[in-house]
Amino acid sequence: MIVSARDSLQPSSQSDCLVTGATGLVGNNVVRLLVNRHQNVRVLVRPGQPQAVAGQTAGRGAFAALPVDPAAAALHDEAAMQRAVDGTTHVIHSAAMVHCGWRHLAEMRHVNVEGTRVVARAARRAGARLIHVSSVDAIGLRSDGVPADEETPPGGMLECPYVVTKREAEEAVLEEVDKGLDAVIVNPVYMIGPWDWKPSSGRMLLEVGAGRGLFAPPGSNDFVDVRDVAQGILLAMSRGQTGRRYILGGQSLSYLDAWRIFARTTGRMPPLGHAPRAAVRVAGWLGDAIGLISGREPDVNSAATTMSLLAHNFSSRRAETELGYAYRPFETTVQDAWGWFVERGYARPVRDRAVLAR
Repeated sequence: MIVSARDSLQPSSQSDCLVTGATGLVGNNVVRLLVNRHQNVRVLVRPGQPQAVAGQTAGRGAFAALPVDPAAAALHDEAAMQRAVDGTTHVIHSAAMVHCGWRHLAEMRHVNVEGTRVVARAARRAGARLIHVSSVDAIGLRSDGVPADEETPPGGMLECPYVVTKREAEEAVLEEVDKGLDAVIVNPVYMIGPWDWKPSSGRMLLEVGAGRGLFAPPGSNDFVDVRDVAQGILLAMSRGQTGRRYILGGQSLSYLDAWRIFARTTGRMPPLGHAPRAAVRVAGWLGDAIGLISGREPDVNSAATTMSLLAHNFSSRRAETELGYAYRPFETTVQDAWGWFVERGYARPVRDRAVLAR
């Protein structure tokens, strides 16, 4: 059925796949890919928020004009969650609380760990296959500079609440696997792409596109198109081995090189270079101080800045070999993401782009 503000939030009995976190960057792209493949899709929405599903006022809602079957349930509501899962054959769990900082550990555990536990238990009871969307942050980093893989033990990563709770969420899934759950874990790297409604990781591109990319962080990361991650999730759904992790990787770039691509695409001056490590650390400490005074932790804090200093690189060889996973050139991803942001009013194109991008 086509969702409207009048539609019931009681799930039908014909959905093949339930997607949690379906208004987020990953979940929304997964939903669209499933719909394009003519799958029956059920989306989890918060109780009392039908507008999050329909978005009818300007036709800009996350699911506007998409034939999805909404189910209202909070992650911690076991009975409602079971009703949402029952009747499906697959559950893609991408809902999570994301914040790179030192605060909100209890809230993140409630959402990321206990919420995942409830979803996994419901999938086991319903006999549905679970695809748990984790993060490479749940995996350790190697000290020798070699990209980490699925078997790299914890270590080298900053032990902030997000990292800790994503790791604990995986443990909750594996506990249910031991009890008979059919589940696969996927670990995406840094994602950029269209349908970033909030926006989330696309904020880095928006910052550079707004002319605030003078100095890039000194570290590195792996960057991937969220549409390729969505494809990888569907591959894991059909080909992944139960209880196994799959890193959904991308192009390894320093932040400086990534920001140069951002600047070239958006028509901005390229960054002048890396920010000094000492300056990055000071910026994080200042953010912590502001958080103490204001009571609200800013995005720039010592946890976020420390993460930006790391060589955050991973191998997706297992996913490529076992699932057939692949990813497109990063320049194409940036162009498509920037076009989506501009088209929907999140950003403005630079007029004299040819001059500024030199």
